[in-house]
Amino acid sequence: MTNLPYRIECAAEGSTPAREREGEELRSQILVVEDDAQSLGYLTQILRERGYKVRTAPTAALALSAAKTAPPDLILLDIRMPEKNGYEICAELQGDEATQGIPVIFVSALDDVVDKVKAFSAGGVDYITKPIQDLEVLARVDTHLRLHRMQAALDEKNRRLNEQNAELDAFARTVAHDLKNPLTVVSGYADLLATDLGETLDDGVRESLTKIEEGCGKMAQIIDELLLFANVRKAETEALPLDMRQIVESSCQLLARAASESRAEIIHPDLWPNALGHAPWIERVWTNYISNAIKYGGDPPRVELGADPARGGKVHFWVRDNGPGIDESELRRVFDEFSRIAPNGVEGHGLGLSIVKRIVDKLGGEVTVRSAPGEGSTFGFTLPATSEAPGR
Repeated sequence: MTNLPYRIECAAEGSTPAREREGEELRSQILVVEDDAQSLGYLTQILRERGYKVRTAPTAALALSAAKTAPPDLILLDIRMPEKNGYEICAELQGDEATQGIPVIFVSALDDVVDKVKAFSAGGVDYITKPIQDLEVLARVDTHLRLHRMQAALDEKNRRLNEQNAELDAFARTVAHDLKNPLTVVSGYADLLATDLGETLDDGVRESLTKIEEGCGKMAQIIDELLLFANVRKAETEALPLDMRQIVESSCQLLARAASESRAEIIHPDLWPNALGHAPWIERVWTNYISNAIKYGGDPPRVELGADPARGGKVHFWVRDNGPGIDESELRRVFDEFSRIAPNGVEGHGLGLSIVKRIVDKLGGEVTVRSAPGEGSTFGFTLPATSEAPGR
């Protein structure tokens, strides 16, 4: 144990006086669990001079009661305690939800590696050996309190983010449902007018009705994507063997009109490797990728689909276009929500690729992109491989 004059002199030279340590340190509470009166008094003194609020507990029962009644910000815990040793006390604290987040620093004369390993295994964050060196104690206490505050702040931010995400998901679902019904009514009336009065309408009116129906169709697509975007994160699905050929053909059929109007050539193999996933979601992935390849491809678009052999338990599927490519600075945000990269000035709302990412992440894969200006783009995704054939 260092003597008092040396401790005061070093504290004055190497640290901030207690009266200047305003704010978080002065609010921090430390529980010192020590049955030796001299060590208990000494630790209490140096911590209080540092500006901390200190409570003491000379027994295991008092320590556990004090920690659970009013959880401190940090605990200094001796190993050799009556009734229960420090390992048992720490393990009990770690097993209680109310106290498991409190950092525990062991303070002991035991200097064997085995004792230190047992301390960390019990849940301790640090280990100080006796005789006590005051500057060492203060430095480690300061460090772990800062880490504890940082962790608490991070946990709080995560909690708020989770709440905000839940609110946004609920908002998206509510708005989407509320918009869909009146949109269906508008589309229905436009179709009814075009059908019943078609022969009596001039070209301008018919064109306007057509634009109304097309606009309603685009809005309905956005609503469906909003609903999917909000639901994917929380939806529970079973990953099953996929018939990828059938899924790709279904996606191509959905895009047949767009492919025809743009004179796109879509090339894909007849045989696909087996993978696990959720077929309706994977169809949406292919549809988004192929649709983008048609929109942003060359003139005419050449869209090539394929898959690489399984590696590391994953199969890599991809869509390659012959478009102008994407600058490296923009590649970093192509999968961000509501981020839109449109080199050809094609209109969009920036949900498609973010939905793709959310789907693939949910299914245990990852999205990929490779592109460079003038070299086209290759968008891909991985899924868990399986030797099981679809339909089994």
